Amino acid sequence: MVEDHPEILEGSTNKYQNWEVTDPERWVPHGYVVIRVDSRGAGWSPGVMDCNSTREIDDLYQCIEWAGTQPWCNGKVGMLGISYYASNQWRVAGLHPPHLAAIIPWEGQNDRYRDSGYHGGILSEFQKLWAKHQVVNIQYGLGARAKKNPNTGESVAGPVTLPDGDLAKNRIDVFEDLKRHPLDDEWHRSRSADLSRVTLPLLTCANWGGQGIHPRGNFNGFTETPSTQKWLEVHGDSHWSLFSSGYGLALQKKFFDHFLKGMANGWEKTPRVTLNVRHPGEKFVLRHEHEWPLARTKWTKLYLDVAGRALSPKAIDTPAKIQYEADGPGVLFSMTLDRPTEITGPLATKLFISSSTRDADLFLVLRVFDPGGKELTFMGSTDPNTPIANGWLRASHRRLDPKKSKPWQPYHPHDRVEPLAPGDVYECDVEILPTSIVLPAGWRVALNVRGRDYEYEGELSEFGKTFHYGTRGTGGMTHADPDSRPAAIFDNRVTIHSGGDRQSWVMLPVIPSS
Repeated sequence: MVEDHPEILEGSTNKYQNWEVTDPERWVPHGYVVIRVDSRGAGWSPGVMDCNSTREIDDLYQCIEWAGTQPWCNGKVGMLGISYYASNQWRVAGLHPPHLAAIIPWEGQNDRYRDSGYHGGILSEFQKLWAKHQVVNIQYGLGARAKKNPNTGESVAGPVTLPDGDLAKNRIDVFEDLKRHPLDDEWHRSRSADLSRVTLPLLTCANWGGQGIHPRGNFNGFTETPSTQKWLEVHGDSHWSLFSSGYGLALQKKFFDHFLKGMANGWEKTPRVTLNVRHPGEKFVLRHEHEWPLARTKWTKLYLDVAGRALSPKAIDTPAKIQYEADGPGVLFSMTLDRPTEITGPLATKLFISSSTRDADLFLVLRVFDPGGKELTFMGSTDPNTPIANGWLRASHRRLDPKKSKPWQPYHPHDRVEPLAPGDVYECDVEILPTSIVLPAGWRVALNVRGRDYEYEGELSEFGKTFHYGTRGTGGMTHADPDSRPAAIFDNRVTIHSGGDRQSWVMLPVIPSS
C-alpha cells in the first residue's frame, strides 16, 4: 500500500496501525480520541469468542456509551473501520445508542445470509478461510504462542496461555455454525442489520471489486436506510488501500468534522453519491451523482442467442437450448460493442434452465475482453484478478419476494427448498452485484453461465500466488464445500433455454454518454 500511496506514512510512524482500523497518529493530532476494542474472547478480552453474535453487538453498544460519557468526549461518538469493523456499525446503529452520532462503514456487509454467507443460497467458504487467518490466531488465551505487540513486547492474545482444548471450548466455529443454517432463518436475521432502523448520518463506502462479501451491503445500506443524511462513495483497488490513502482520510475527516465536531466545513453540499468510475488499465475517474441507481440509466436487456452463443439487443424468435457440464467452464454469450459504452449500476438476469438432477447451482460472471481477446480483470477487494461482476443462485431457491424485488435487483426469501424435476424447465431470476466499467468500441461484453466458481485463466502475479484470499478471481469467496454441494446433485448437466416464450436475458445498466 505504501508504494502506491506513500502519503499513508505522512504524520505517522505506523507504530500503532492495526488491521482494518484507522491509524491513531493521523487522527489524535486532529482532535480525536481513537478507541479500538478487543471483542469478547479476542485479544486481551477474556470470554467465549462468538463472532457476529448479538452479544457482541450488545457489548459494542456499551462501549459506545462508555466512550460518549467520558470527560474528554463532547458526547458524540463516530465509528470507522473496514470489513468486520464496518458491518457491526450497521447493526449497532439500528439499536440507537444515544451517543452514536455518525458512522462510516467502509466496505461492510449488513445481510449475513445474502451478502456473504450464502450467495444466492450457495454456501460460501469464506468464513472458513477468515476464521483460520484472522480469528483463531488472536483468540484470548493463545498467550505466549501468539504474535507479540511490537510496541510493548506483550502477546497480542492475552497474558495467559491456555491448552488447545480450552481454546476450542471458548470459541464458536463460525463456519460449522454457518453450515447448520442453510436457509435464511432467525439465526441469520439476528446476525444481520435491520436497515429500516438506521437513521443517523452515514457515509457508506463500497468497492466495485468487493466480490461476494461487502458491496451489496454498502449499496443496500444507502438505498434502504431511512436516514435523511446519507452519502454513498464507491471506489476500486484493494480492501484497505483507499481507506488509508490521502483520498480516504480527507473524506473521513471532513464527514466526522461536520457531524462530530459540528464544523461548518461545507460537507452538507457534498453530492449524495461519489463514484470512482472504472476504465481499462486500473484507471478511475471521479464523478459526482445525486442518486443510486442513476436516474438516467438506460436499462438494456441483452437476450441470450443460444445458436450463436451471442448477446442480442433483440428478443430471440426461434426457441433453442444449449447444455453444459457443471464442472466445466460453462457457456459464454457475448457481443462486440459498436460504440464506447458505460455500464454502471446493478444488473439482473433471467434464465430458463433445466437440470439433469433435482437442483442446479448457477454461477454468473459478467466478463469483458479487449479486441485481441484478452480478458480484463481488476485489483479487487481481496483478489488481483477480479472479473467485472458476479451473481449466484441455487435453482431450488428461485422463488421471488415480489414486494422486495426490483426490476434491477431480484430478491429471494431463501426460506424454503423447492427441488427441480429433472428435465423440466424453470424460470430463474438472478441478482448480479453492482459494477462500473467504461469500455471503448470494439471491446466484447460477455455473460458466462457456469456451474462452479469463476477461474481467471491468465498468469498470476506474485501477490496473487501468495495472498491467502487471492485465488483465481474469487477473492476467497469459493463455493466447493462437499456437504453443501454433493457431487451427486451438483456435478450435473444444466440446459439453458432461450427464444420464443422463454426469453433468457441479462439486463445491463447502460449510462448514456450525454
